[in-house]
Amino acid sequence: MMRRGRPGLVGTMARTAVIAGTATAVAGSVQQSQQAKAVAANAAAAPAAPPVAAPAAAPAPVAAEVSSDLMAQLVQLAELHTSGILSDADFATAAKAKILG
Repeated sequence: MMRRGRPGLVGTMARTAVIAGTATAVAGSVQQSQQAKAVAANAAAAPAAPPVAAPAAAPAPVAAEVSSDLMAQLVQLAELHTSGILSDADFATAAKAKILG
């Protein structure tokens, strides 16, 4: 005997799972597309700035150069995280670990 009318509990759960899965896939695709556009926009905007000539300074110790370079990379990561290009997980684990060694 076939049931007619509204779907049962299992049918409703299956339909909900399909809808939720589709929504998750679409949202992930949209987010990846937006991140790619943001990276491309940042890459295109970066070379547009004219280079600033730095005054000649006395050579700094190697440790200070490494430290300032490390700080610059961490600041750049923080900016990417704030702008939404890096997720919380990417920022907290992979990116910091890569820079800090």
